[in-house]
Amino acid sequence: MSQAIKVLVIGSGGREHAMAWKLAASERVAEVIVAPGNAGTEVEDKCRNMDVAAEDITGLLALAQREGVGLTVVGPEVPLSMGVVDQFRAAGLRIFGPTQAAARLESSKAYTKDFLARHDIPTADYGVFTQLQPALDFLDSRSAPIVVKADGLAAGKGVVVAQSLEQARDAVRQMLTGNAHGSAGARVVIESFLEGEEASFIVVAQGRRYVTLATSQDHKRIFDGDQGPNTGGMGAYSPAAVVTPEIHARICRQVIEPTLAGMDAEGNPFGGFLYAGLMIDSRGDFKVLEFNTRLGDPETQPIVYRMESDLLELLEAALDDRLGQVDLRWTSQPALGVVMAAHGYPGTVRKGDPISGLDADLCGAKAFHAGTAMHKGGPVTSGGRVLCVVARGADVQLAQQRAYAAVHKIRWDGVQFRSDIGHRAITRQG
Repeated sequence: MSQAIKVLVIGSGGREHAMAWKLAASERVAEVIVAPGNAGTEVEDKCRNMDVAAEDITGLLALAQREGVGLTVVGPEVPLSMGVVDQFRAAGLRIFGPTQAAARLESSKAYTKDFLARHDIPTADYGVFTQLQPALDFLDSRSAPIVVKADGLAAGKGVVVAQSLEQARDAVRQMLTGNAHGSAGARVVIESFLEGEEASFIVVAQGRRYVTLATSQDHKRIFDGDQGPNTGGMGAYSPAAVVTPEIHARICRQVIEPTLAGMDAEGNPFGGFLYAGLMIDSRGDFKVLEFNTRLGDPETQPIVYRMESDLLELLEAALDDRLGQVDLRWTSQPALGVVMAAHGYPGTVRKGDPISGLDADLCGAKAFHAGTAMHKGGPVTSGGRVLCVVARGADVQLAQQRAYAAVHKIRWDGVQFRSDIGHRAITRQG
């Protein structure tokens, strides 16, 4: 066996805790450094936090060099959009993720919509605007519901599904003239509303080669029954029942392959996690809602909880252009994760509430930390989405029961969570 290496995971959320936990399970990983990490990665076996911000590219590069890191894995989208991969590679360091140019598939929704149109990849009709009046004129020719998106990165909160044209006009005004999302909202995409069921389809790609990860379904709205404002995600389960084997094959053929071929042909070959957010209608037809150029959160948590093969092996195979030799293995048991959020989320959140119950017997469930920090020796809330509690079961209903049994053992003042994560799959299951 080759020598064990140090791995650096960039980020501080639930996705990063899940990645660090899974990487630490590899016999070939000596230690996982998480920058900056959270209260969960601080106590995870073989993991160590370092107080370097995910946006501090210079600091991260110095950390990797100082620690002799053998592989860096990028969790969040912001450092990717800042060119962290380009800078690490220029310094001769191994890093998994797309270049700054390839990361535009996430960092600019307008770029992505135009790319999809150029390559005949199915997506909703749209318009792109930087000026208020043309955007309002475009809305006058449309009907509600309709979707308004900030072009740039807005932490999962730059999307408004307007139920009326007046609500859409307000969203456009707030983004283009009200500075609602800063520079991210200086350009907006307005697109047709799509009916159906969402699914997250994630692949590990290198150039035109790829392998698919287990499918999953996120729950974006804050309240039960998919009501209320959009969030970064309130829970997820894997696999997504809506993605049948036939639909899976068509997504690969009609979305993933033309995307990778198009990026390569345009001089921006894609390497990293490519996440296609899809809307699948009752006929089994699908359209691309968005691309992410990293793993999703909270989808990562149930996906890695089902993964039986070695994550380090997979990432190294991609970097070494031998994805065809990878044997990906998954448990047949579904996994389901429930996000526990702080008081006020998805608006202004309260921080510093002590969290109790994490030392309870969670009966096989795993609490992945996101917005947490250590204070006086104990974990406290420090962000909007605080934990994602994941469990497996023989079917989605059993996984759901086990996850919620664990959720009810964990407490803090103002905690909020949905009680229906997985409802679509359970209805489908009958």
